[in-house]
Amino acid sequence: MTKMQVQTLNDTKTALRSVAITTSARLHMGFFDLNGGLGRRFGSIGLSLKTPATSIKVSSASTFTAEGEGAQRAIAIAQQIASHLKVDGGVHIQLDQVIPAHAGLGSGTQLSLAVGMAINTLFKCDLSVNEIAVLSQRGTRSGIGLGTFAKGGLIVDGGRASTSLASKPKVPPVVASAEFPEDWPILLIFDKGHSGVHGDEELTAFKNLPPFPESSAALLCRHVLMQALPAIAERDLPAFGEAIQTLQAVTGDYFAPAQGGGRYTSQLVTLVLNQLQANGVHCFGQSSWGPTGFAVFASQLEAETQLKQLNATFGPEQNLHFVITKANNQPSLILVN
Repeated sequence: MTKMQVQTLNDTKTALRSVAITTSARLHMGFFDLNGGLGRRFGSIGLSLKTPATSIKVSSASTFTAEGEGAQRAIAIAQQIASHLKVDGGVHIQLDQVIPAHAGLGSGTQLSLAVGMAINTLFKCDLSVNEIAVLSQRGTRSGIGLGTFAKGGLIVDGGRASTSLASKPKVPPVVASAEFPEDWPILLIFDKGHSGVHGDEELTAFKNLPPFPESSAALLCRHVLMQALPAIAERDLPAFGEAIQTLQAVTGDYFAPAQGGGRYTSQLVTLVLNQLQANGVHCFGQSSWGPTGFAVFASQLEAETQLKQLNATFGPEQNLHFVITKANNQPSLILVN
């Protein structure tokens, strides 16, 4: 992955005062090789979103401080990155907005990359996004968040190489990317009363799950290469949705023992997705471990019609929250001053 371009607001010969970065959430639509028999495991497909977003401003300081939601998390990331880079002094981090944590939208990866890239830019360390990911221990299974940070759009990563094939820590490489139709609205379904699997719970889940069948991995790889990617090139939402539904069904059922026994983590989100399926929606599912669900529509009218029906059915449920957004085909915005 190439080093990212930044927009400079002053003379590059002078010392930088601050770095502002805005990066958006991502949908993780599914893994396609959890078997790993060919020497690479996981492999995933996902998409950058316009909202929600993380927006931070980092400036030089004598110590490490932060303000805003997620301040302590940001300080810990900054200290870890600065220690690896051996930079002098500290930084102050202003968090103007952050992606909801533990919602399956990649909040941790985006915050880590944003803080890491800001420090990298501020102290002119000239590292790539992938190098920052390794330093912050991100991208250990999926390269989707790294790809959306650096490129935007639809991302497919090639999985993580087995230890025997990797001489040093590496992140899953982006093997395909494409612009996602921005006139296809995307509905996000939030369950505010539920958190997705994360941290030690996630590590335990992967450790305890049974071997993933090679035949299932072969099926999912075929759906990604021969259905999902051509469908995006031809703007064929039903075909794209069929591929994503296959990934969601196979991997969701495989992960069911680790996420409460169902294909999706949240029972509320499950009810919403079941209604969308009954209404003939082609593309829907759960992002990562959830609980956030998603659905993709062919037009704004269809999205608003479906949302109206959902509000009529689930209106009294206070934990449910719906947001219509679109794909983001641009990389993260980096401004230096």
